[in-house]
Amino acid sequence: HLYNWQSKFLDYYDVKFYFLDIEVSNSSTFVSGNVTIEAVSTFNLDTLAFELIDAHTIDSVFINDELYNTYTRLGDNVLVPVNKIDKGTPFTFRVYYHGDPEDTGTLSGLSKAYSEKYQKHVVWSLSEPFGAKEWFPVKQDLEDKADSCWVFLTTSSGNKAGSQGLLTNTVDLENGKTRYEWKSKYPIAYYLISFAVSDYLEYNIYAHPSEMKGDSILIQNYIYNDPECLAEKKPGIDATAEMVELYSDLFILYPFYEEKYGHCQSQLGGGMEHQTMSTMGGFSFGLVAHELGHMWFGDNVTCATWSDIWINEGFATYSNYLAEEFIRGWTSGKDFIRSKQDHAMSKPGGSIYIPEDQISPDNQWRIFNGRLSYDKGASIVHMLRHEIQDDDKFFEVLSAFQTKFTGSTATGEDFRKVTEDVTGIDLKQFFDQWYYGQGFPTYDIKYHTNDGYLYMTVTQTASTTATLSFEMLMDYKILFADGSDTVLQFRQTDNLNSFSVYVGKEVAGIQVDPEDWTMEEVGNISGIREDKDLRVYFTLGPNPIDDVLHLYFLNPSSKQREIIIHDVSGKVMYRSTSGDNKLDIKTTSLPKGVYLVNVSDGRDRLVRRFVK
Repeated sequence: HLYNWQSKFLDYYDVKFYFLDIEVSNSSTFVSGNVTIEAVSTFNLDTLAFELIDAHTIDSVFINDELYNTYTRLGDNVLVPVNKIDKGTPFTFRVYYHGDPEDTGTLSGLSKAYSEKYQKHVVWSLSEPFGAKEWFPVKQDLEDKADSCWVFLTTSSGNKAGSQGLLTNTVDLENGKTRYEWKSKYPIAYYLISFAVSDYLEYNIYAHPSEMKGDSILIQNYIYNDPECLAEKKPGIDATAEMVELYSDLFILYPFYEEKYGHCQSQLGGGMEHQTMSTMGGFSFGLVAHELGHMWFGDNVTCATWSDIWINEGFATYSNYLAEEFIRGWTSGKDFIRSKQDHAMSKPGGSIYIPEDQISPDNQWRIFNGRLSYDKGASIVHMLRHEIQDDDKFFEVLSAFQTKFTGSTATGEDFRKVTEDVTGIDLKQFFDQWYYGQGFPTYDIKYHTNDGYLYMTVTQTASTTATLSFEMLMDYKILFADGSDTVLQFRQTDNLNSFSVYVGKEVAGIQVDPEDWTMEEVGNISGIREDKDLRVYFTLGPNPIDDVLHLYFLNPSSKQREIIIHDVSGKVMYRSTSGDNKLDIKTTSLPKGVYLVNVSDGRDRLVRRFVK
């Protein structure tokens, strides 16, 4: 029943409220104070469980104001035998504790650092995915969001301490220390509770989303207390207001508009989307856009399991893309998404969805795999937008998803169902191949024109055997000999498809996916000129093959054709006649090897090679 990183007893209650009242420093990860948790029992509870690493000494535990001196520590779980609390009963427990957890690096629950440039010490928290227990007593369960949260931070009066929600009070304790009292009334996941403390100055701006009809949202920023620091970071901070307004228009109104958005500067290598106040290591356009996007995707709607981290990171990365597209322009957005597609395809395999058996504290970086969770995740959101073929519907999907799951959690399947409901499109195949599946396709194209018609044979080869084909809508830019061009769309439904369309001009070339909507590599594109008059002209695929060989005859003919397959020694392995323009030949009886397909209609003959 007990595991190193979770306990069955954690399921025995629902958290309603966190109240952290702790003392912190800008130069040490030492924490002391108390945490109060209000909860409701979901079973007849006789053992209270919470998580707290043993680097912290527990001074006392109170349950409903009654002192409990007996508890057991098993791994990072604290188990307290209690007088039975009946199912459905509200109760409160408070833990007094102190300790100095080790700073273990990027995913450490608490980190301390020193800015040489600005000569500032800083300490900050980062609890995602399993690090909250490193600095406060907690129940680390994604689906058990607290309804609200208070964080009171006592620190040296030379510091400022930032957290989520509104700063409701600043209390001078008259002993060289100040208490910052932050309160938030919004639902919050355990890992989004945070603080950062340093010698900060406060720099505030305001966003004015159209839906607020002239009212504003505070963007509250804690920056190192140095005029040069503010001058350097100000452009990135100031860009935040336009992004808040943009996302509020594209998704729903900023979810925490009655409180604030903001940033706390730190030495973090990147950023962390702590609810209403991201912890930032920098203020580049992309980083600000990404962490802000999380306020919708990750904070307002949180992944229900770490397997579905796409709900957080894929959509936050795509939010960054949307900021590029709508603020900096289409070309900037195109460059951004192309870079994400290229990174996603830099290795042949890997799925966005993470199997449950790959999720553990020892494998945290699988959750935050930049190639899969972030870049491939964003790429398939872009591809889904292309599949929908209606931007109004696409953004209606995002809005409906935010509205339905606001303040709650969701899975990739939840997003699929919302998308299907809004668009009426069956997306099971799309999710099977792109979300749960692995890899990407490579496209090879042979084409020719005849009597004004363009004939294309498109072969799709998968990068892995895990997902063998990708059904997808594909754009082709047709370049004509007279210098003009047009874009055609065809749906790829198999590894090998043939398409024909009247174009009325000589085709000089074809470009695949000219606007980078989809994710694929492009192999060989060749125009056939010397064979175009052959009545037996055909293409074959896939090549190599497993069980079925597909032949496509590009020039219609009423003549019967003789089809012979023989091995390299000349031994005939298959013979038939057919007048069909598509022929499927089972090859299960063929040994592995190289074969030739010989087709003749009595006048013309063409031979092609394939590998089994």
